[in-house]
Amino acid sequence: MKVKLKGMLVLAMMMSAGCSSKNVVKSTEEPARQFPSSQETSTQEVQRTGYGFDKWQNGPLGDVFFDFDSATLSADAQEQLKQNSSWLVNNPTKKALIEGHCDSRGTSEYNLALGERRSVSAKQYLVKLGVASSRLETVSFGQERPFDLGQNEEAWAKNRRDHFVIK
Repeated sequence: MKVKLKGMLVLAMMMSAGCSSKNVVKSTEEPARQFPSSQETSTQEVQRTGYGFDKWQNGPLGDVFFDFDSATLSADAQEQLKQNSSWLVNNPTKKALIEGHCDSRGTSEYNLALGERRSVSAKQYLVKLGVASSRLETVSFGQERPFDLGQNEEAWAKNRRDHFVIK
């Protein structure tokens, strides 16, 4: 009886596993480029740059940055949030996700809580500036999604941020 049961189990596992195809399908389309060429950027409208922007980020909402182990909004962060609120007020159908991020120092649990405090701090400030709370969502990624993988103060400073995603 045990042998029959084991045999049936093995047969069932083989049938459910299936087999893979050896045929390879190749796309005839060119892969999408991630960054525009220098020729394209010269003819396109220039994207806004400034505090919270770098060579990869060119959206309308800028990041805000924090001091080590802090969720307090600096004067620069408050200025960036004023610019972000202006865009949000002028685009009332858009919502935003505020992602709280931390550098790699500290425990994962501590940094998740700190990232949450950072994203909530930015949300509260935006609400004071007139953005409806229902249009803002917060999430903390702690140290799990660093912008810069370096292990020095310059890299850590880039990772202590709130990043804004338009929804």
